[in-house]
Amino acid sequence: MSEEANKKQYSADSIQALEGMEHVRMRPSMYIGDVGVRGLHHLVYEVVDNSIDEAMAGYCDTIDVVINEDNSITTKDNGRGIPVGLHKKEGVSALEVVMTKIGAGGKFDKDSYKVSGGLHGVGVSCVNALSKHLKATVYREGKIWEQEYKRGKTLYPVKSVGDSNETGTIVTFVPDDTIFTQTTEYSYETLSNRMRELAYLNKGITITLTDKRHKDDKGEFISETFHSEEGLKEFIKFLDGNREPLIQSVISMEGEKNGIPVEVAMVYNTGYTENLHSYVNNINTHEGGTHLSGFRRGLTTTLKKYADNSGMLDKLKFEISGDDFREGLTAIVSVKVAEPQFEGQTKTKLGNREVTSAVSQAVSEMLSDYLEEHPEDAKQIVEKVKLAAQARHAAAKARELVQRKNPMSVGGLPGKLSDCSEQDPTKCEVFLVEGDSAGGTAKQGRDRNFQAILPLRGKILNVEKAMQHKVFENEEIKNIYTALGVTIGTEEDSKALNLGKLRYHKVVIMCDADVDGSHIETLILTFFFRYMRELIEGGHVYIATPPLYLVKKGAKRRYAWNDKERDQIIESMSGGASIQRYKGLGEMNAEQLWDTTMNPEFRTLRQVTIDNATESDRIFSMLMGDEVPPRREFIEKNAVYANIDA
Repeated sequence: MSEEANKKQYSADSIQALEGMEHVRMRPSMYIGDVGVRGLHHLVYEVVDNSIDEAMAGYCDTIDVVINEDNSITTKDNGRGIPVGLHKKEGVSALEVVMTKIGAGGKFDKDSYKVSGGLHGVGVSCVNALSKHLKATVYREGKIWEQEYKRGKTLYPVKSVGDSNETGTIVTFVPDDTIFTQTTEYSYETLSNRMRELAYLNKGITITLTDKRHKDDKGEFISETFHSEEGLKEFIKFLDGNREPLIQSVISMEGEKNGIPVEVAMVYNTGYTENLHSYVNNINTHEGGTHLSGFRRGLTTTLKKYADNSGMLDKLKFEISGDDFREGLTAIVSVKVAEPQFEGQTKTKLGNREVTSAVSQAVSEMLSDYLEEHPEDAKQIVEKVKLAAQARHAAAKARELVQRKNPMSVGGLPGKLSDCSEQDPTKCEVFLVEGDSAGGTAKQGRDRNFQAILPLRGKILNVEKAMQHKVFENEEIKNIYTALGVTIGTEEDSKALNLGKLRYHKVVIMCDADVDGSHIETLILTFFFRYMRELIEGGHVYIATPPLYLVKKGAKRRYAWNDKERDQIIESMSGGASIQRYKGLGEMNAEQLWDTTMNPEFRTLRQVTIDNATESDRIFSMLMGDEVPPRREFIEKNAVYANIDA
């Protein structure tokens, strides 16, 4: 039987039950990462991944995702429909097996799917286990089939509820609030970013996202449709839309090398940051892996060979390194691997060795052809590489200065740092405080045992617009490096941090609750995202939330963090209250700052996380880059109260 014929034999026997699902409800984090916001959204991705698998196999081109009024989710596709026939081994419908057995699914049957999305085949059964209620409707074999479940258990056998010539699967589920205790409210923006990403990664598919909780100005439900004809080429244009291009064309390729489908798109801009994004079977591998190693190897080897042959490097007095070829580069690498091996801390690092040479070959051929056919672009790229090499040498000297002990400080620590007495980094926290005045108040109000204070003078450098050596020469940034105790990487990996030396496991950004404070907060976050991303990924970065108001009436004193809270407090005090608006941290005394913002028993810290690295990259380049129109549009769309400067 041919492979094509084999593929079409997607029947009840294609479904394999690998193991039970008893542990899912007991230990959900083992299956979906966590039971917070990220895990909640992961449920949607798992269901959509099934539809994407159908699309990748060539049987589906339309996927609809709906956030219902009650925060339940409905997904619908026009694929073949999950098989409903009797599963011989299990003795029940294959649909029931898929929905109630962990690891059961067509994606384990190589005849049904060559490659598959979802992470480790957890699939829709895991979603079912973590749902208060789930309903599956299948259009297949001329009929409409249905089955419902409560917390993973079937409510009745699969039954036919009507006739239809359509094919496809509809799944509606309600997340279980006894498991997702933090929240069961879905973020439209988070889902929108992922659906857009999936549309770019799987060109030709149409994905629609609708939010039935909110309506637009016309009285219609908020909705977006994502569709891409050019795939990664369009994705690159979207990601790099806020940067000034160095070359006008996107360099791209799509093909198969050593049996591995490889798709690559890249472009150079006039900036100084390297933005590489990689995917395996639609999963964002933010820890990289063998496919990224292959990309870097192919890029460096091919560009260096071209530059050497062109004679443009003859007068350069030092060697070019791999980093130099990637400055100002935005690239996306997407591979499809039949049996991916994931490793790393969060299991998002590809370990398959055979992928390195496949991607390296593909990139080398793509780039060689482009450079030969576009000599002017090639010249621009090589000139950029030369400038990057010169800047790297300057940065190496600046980095040495950061690593050296400052004679004006104690034990190599910045003179302005007020350290804590605790020696165990896991118990220590450092507050990066805006200005000396607030820094003084924070020093008086803190608990000296485990809280350190580092005042920052004014606004730190906007690293989005700065060359690397300028970043390392900046006094405030040098102080942050030395206070945290982390060492800056080698020339080969100039931004890698030695987190083993981290002196505080909580790094808290504490700024005024006004426009200037928000700007400083964003500048610091941009620095962390570009130069200390491991800190964010390790869960070490937090933002303090000082109150906006103090409401007083007689002996009563209550704090409010927003206008709504303020109004509620005034109402509860039956009027006649006086209101103090805090314009800055310095307006609070030490006791007030401790009570509201620094005391672990009562404070609220917002942990900084990266849910979507590609979208974060785009947002930072838009907010902190040179292009004004997209920044204005973003602020107007997202700000609740904002005074927008001309």
